[in-house]
Amino acid sequence: MTKIWTTVSEFSLLLLSGAIIALIWCNLSPTTYIQIIDGVLWENSFVGYKKVSASGDVTYKLSFHYLVNDILMAFFFAVAGKEVWEALWLKNGSLRGKKAMTPLLAAGGGMIAPIIVYLGLASLFGSETYSAVANGWAVPTATDIAFSYLVGRIIFGKGHPAVKFLLLVAIADDAAGLLILAIFYPTGDLAPQWLLLSIAAVGSVYVIFNWLPLWLDRHKSHRPAATFARKTLSFWPYLLAGIVSYFAFQESGIHPALSLVPVVVAIPHADRDFGLFSDNEKYRTDLLNDIEHRLGAPVEIILFFFGLANAGVLLSAIGLPTFFVLAGLVVGKPVGILLFGWLAAYPLKFGMPQGMTTADILIVGFIAAIGFTVSLFVASVAFEVGPIQDAAKMGALFSLASAAIALGVARFFPIKKIP
Repeated sequence: MTKIWTTVSEFSLLLLSGAIIALIWCNLSPTTYIQIIDGVLWENSFVGYKKVSASGDVTYKLSFHYLVNDILMAFFFAVAGKEVWEALWLKNGSLRGKKAMTPLLAAGGGMIAPIIVYLGLASLFGSETYSAVANGWAVPTATDIAFSYLVGRIIFGKGHPAVKFLLLVAIADDAAGLLILAIFYPTGDLAPQWLLLSIAAVGSVYVIFNWLPLWLDRHKSHRPAATFARKTLSFWPYLLAGIVSYFAFQESGIHPALSLVPVVVAIPHADRDFGLFSDNEKYRTDLLNDIEHRLGAPVEIILFFFGLANAGVLLSAIGLPTFFVLAGLVVGKPVGILLFGWLAAYPLKFGMPQGMTTADILIVGFIAAIGFTVSLFVASVAFEVGPIQDAAKMGALFSLASAAIALGVARFFPIKKIP
């Protein structure tokens, strides 16, 4: 990603600004906040919250909240999905091979332990409380890549291997999070046959606009067909496939914000991975990286509106789910990442990245406990609008405090900052 430090900084600042504005606005005037965020912008027949009348008539109601969470956030998840896919699939991918096993297993521990802590605490308060909050088990599994990267850079410096380790953990979290959203949090009755439409759209654009031009150019050094597809048609065929995929995901019951992720694999791309969010990607001219660069500024603005649409909760909403989420993140994350990272590095003999220590993994665990963006997103789909959802969102917001904890813990260990 081009100029990753600047870009991630802007992502974080705009997202945080939106969240702060939402908190102030909601607590000063909750009625107007709800009216604007959740009020119906457009009642139509194809996009929005699905409403079925007593007579069986189906209508869709589009609100600002739906527009942000279900439509615009698809571009955010597409960018995240692009990094995950490159790391898993391309040559030299950061999540391929033995070198990735320690951070991958650490990431697994960083998801399992928060679930255990969350559900374990909930069970201590009785079956009624457990039943009310159990569906939010995935809220504390998330890691906010932007904030985590910023804090990691502050503590370790850009060149420290712990920063790459942290990014690997966060990207693996994202990959698992996409699967969790798709499998465990449907937006309605599941109708997986609709996904065939998404597969057909993605497969068609791949064959016609990616594979076919390369095949036609197989004996031509100047590559006229591929050049025409790249420069003249550009991203338009893939945008059309994305629209079809969006409709298919919406009708299938799977969250439509994930609908652009399959399209990513169909777009012409480089043949090797330079590394997670590598500065070298700015020198690439393939269409996939070009699209990612173009999405930079729009995604910044989308994240601002995401914070505005999701962080508006009353301070009085703090309740048991707040502490369950917070404990899952601030306790479960570092414990799980430390335990599974240590097991992978030593008993399982996958090794520790050169220049990293066990103390570094502990600090990475506290940094990764910043759930924020994705935790807010999961809370919004795990619970119906109401006090439980608001309380869970407060836990996601308070997880920002884990940055201060990480900074404090780092003071007790001899960390050598590498610029």
